[in-house]
Amino acid sequence: MKIINNIKELKEEIKILKRKNSSIGLVPTMGALHNGHKSLIERAVSENEDTIVSIFVNPIQFGVNEDLDKYPRTLDNDLELCKNAGVSIVFCPSIEEMYQGIDKNDLTLICPPYCVLDKLCAKSRNGHFDGVLSVVAKLFNLTHATKAYFGQKDAQQLFIVKKMVKDLNFDIEIIPCPIVREQDGLALSSRNKYLNQDERKIALNIFKSLEGAKKLVKMGINDPKKIVDNSLMLMKEMDVEYIEFVDIETFEIQSEINKNTLMLIAAKTPISKTRLIDNMMICE
Repeated sequence: MKIINNIKELKEEIKILKRKNSSIGLVPTMGALHNGHKSLIERAVSENEDTIVSIFVNPIQFGVNEDLDKYPRTLDNDLELCKNAGVSIVFCPSIEEMYQGIDKNDLTLICPPYCVLDKLCAKSRNGHFDGVLSVVAKLFNLTHATKAYFGQKDAQQLFIVKKMVKDLNFDIEIIPCPIVREQDGLALSSRNKYLNQDERKIALNIFKSLEGAKKLVKMGINDPKKIVDNSLMLMKEMDVEYIEFVDIETFEIQSEINKNTLMLIAAKTPISKTRLIDNMMICE
């Protein structure tokens, strides 16, 4: 496994892979790798001749007063996980290497579709997806990857990345990968490291709300308001940012539950104010 910190060296390695006509899998991450990331990496390794994992805490996707400075960084452990999984290249550049010291206000950024800017995470995290799309596009261009692997926990991000690839004609296939959970159902997240034991129990109510919604729909209750009320009761100790229902194909907000309905939740824990997201298809 090669560990690369600069763009010039990465480009040279990509030339070698292209001469071999290798299929290249890309797993973009911000590090602090857990079993969710591991599942993406293992799938990429199984489906491609070479796999590249990027580890880069991307500052331009963090907003004011967000957790850029305290975001968990566990590079040594991350590299060990990648090596054991059979990764060919880990690309872990510095901020200066990726953006050449250019301030975000002076960078060329990719704007997500206006239709998604007024909903869900985009509504509360102004500029977040500009930063996400811009760094992802940069990684696509640098790696010449054949396929890129994204977790379904960040459902809005996955939708927007897929739309960018389609709209801007990127020659890459986006592979959605299932949410990986703890045994009790809590969705794996690098930010789970912020939670103490009590908050972790409270955070589990997000998953219980999604499971509860699914049970209500099975019972024939498909009124979104009743489902939201039940979820708010379960998450009463949390600061709930949104509970929404969207069409999984279009990401349009739905007023009725049907077979394409994805339920999404974002909420903060009461003490550390850790922002967690999760989602589930609630109608089978």
